[in-house]
This record gives sequence, structure tokens and C-alpha cells, in this order.
Amino acid sequence: MGKLIAYRLLFAVPQLLIISVVVFSLTYLVPGSPAAAILGASATPEAIAQVEAQLGLDRPPVERFAEWFGGLLTGDLGMSFRAGIPVADMLAQRLPATLSIVLGGMVVAIVLGVGAGIYTGTRPGTLADRLVTGGTVVGLAIPEFWLGLLLTSVFAVHLGWIPIVAWTPITDDPLAWLRGLVMPSITLGLTGGAMIARQTRAAVVTSLAAPYTDTLTAAGVSRRLLVARYGVKNALVPVLATTGVTFAILIGISFVVEKVFALPGLGSVMLTSVIGQDFPVVQGVVMITAVLVIVVNLLLDISYGLINPQARPQ
Repeated sequence: MGKLIAYRLLFAVPQLLIISVVVFSLTYLVPGSPAAAILGASATPEAIAQVEAQLGLDRPPVERFAEWFGGLLTGDLGMSFRAGIPVADMLAQRLPATLSIVLGGMVVAIVLGVGAGIYTGTRPGTLADRLVTGGTVVGLAIPEFWLGLLLTSVFAVHLGWIPIVAWTPITDDPLAWLRGLVMPSITLGLTGGAMIARQTRAAVVTSLAAPYTDTLTAAGVSRRLLVARYGVKNALVPVLATTGVTFAILIGISFVVEKVFALPGLGSVMLTSVIGQDFPVVQGVVMITAVLVIVVNLLLDISYGLINPQARPQ
């Protein structure tokens, strides 16, 4: 396992380097100047040039990238053009809300997806299988923002069970924090759960149709033990890959869900920064997102190695 972890960590280095180059380069494709966006439409060319010099935008791109990447290695994401404060401090205030709903959505997605997938995978062709499989199609088709608005309208406006603006830091009130995550987590987790359910069902059906199941059945192993100890364990191998993809998708969807539920996460600051051409903030959000995806996939690779010894480097 040590070799597997070392290999994945070593592979993450060029990934982050490539992502940083791409993110920094894409900022040059945005039309206009950040200085002009800050000063407004009435800004003179002289004023724009002065602000560009203050922000360091008049320096060569290679020099700017070297400085930004050097700071990135030490956790320094630069200064916000508009707010004038460190990007790391700004995003540290926003990250807990985004992480909370993404992790909540993952819990919902895994519980619903794996549970529904195992249930239908052990009953292929039955009415329950067709109903649940049809439900996963509906889950994939429902837009997340529409589902979030529907949940808010029913449970917050009409029933009054959950406040509309429900974000509370976990350090202030853990119970209120958990209560405020219910609707965003369900909104995020439904699509992810449908994806995981379909993959889990297919993997369980394939696993239970393997020749070893006939051998174990002939040896007297009960159906319940066969499913729990062998079928589900072998089926989890491809499901782990789907879980990693689901996590990356949920991060992107979370930016939309944050706007629906008025959550102070990375999504809102990302939107305003793109519109205002506050490139250090945009770069910081993208890099944090990339690191989260890499870390989660590293954990999934380790889990994959624990389940399947053949995946471990020799």
C-alpha cells in the first residue's frame, strides 16, 4: 500500500502543474483588462495603465506565472484585485460552506446509490428493479436548481420545517449546521445517487452472474452471505471509480446549489470574480477544487487497492 500511495502522490505533482499552467493561461483569453473592469467604463487609458502597473499586470506573463506558482507552493494564492485582501483568507471563509454541502451530497448519493443498486442488482428483471431503474433516469434528468427551488418552496415556504437561509457554521451550532444541510444535500445527492445506483446495479448483476457464485452455492453458502461477502465486495471495485467522478461533478453542481439556497460558498465568489475579472480569486477557486478532486481520488485509489490487491504496484 505504501508504494500505491507514493505512486499516486507522485502522479499528483504533474497534474497540479498542468492545471496551474492551464488556469493561469486561460486568464489571458478573457477579453478586456482587469484594471478597466475595476475602474469602470469611464476610465482613461492613463488610469488603466497606472492600475495595471500597481497590480503587476504590465509584467511579462512568464514572470507573473513564476511568482504566482512560487506562492502557490507555500499556500499563498495572491491578492484579490478588487477586495485587496489575500485570496487564501477570502476562500478560507467560503470553503466550509461548499465542503459541507458537497460532503452532505456525497453521503446522500452513496447511501441512496449503493442501497438502490444492491437492491435492484440482486433482483434483476423484477418490477422493483424496473421501478427503481426508471427512478434513476428521473433523478438524472431533474435539473438541480429546479429541485432546489421545489424543496425550498415545499419544506421552507409552505411547511416551514427548515429556514430558507439556513447556513450556520458548525462551530456556532452543530445542530443548526446539520439542519441547514438537509435540503442542499438532497438536491446535490439525487443526481449523484442515480449515477452510483446504475453503476452499482450493473456491477452487482455481473458479480453474481460470475461462475464462482455457482460453486459457492453448490458448497452450501447461503444467498444472503453470498451477496454480502462476495457479490457486493466485488461490485464495489467499479463503483469506487464512479464515486470519484460523482464527487467532481457535485463540486461543479454545488456552485449552482449555493445560489439557490443563498449559501456563502465558493460558487458565489467565483461568479462575481469571473464577472469582475478578479483573476487571482478565480485561479484560487480552481486550484482548491482541483486539489480536492485529487485528494478524494487518492483516497478512492487507496480503497481500491485494499479491495483489489492486484491493483497495488509490485
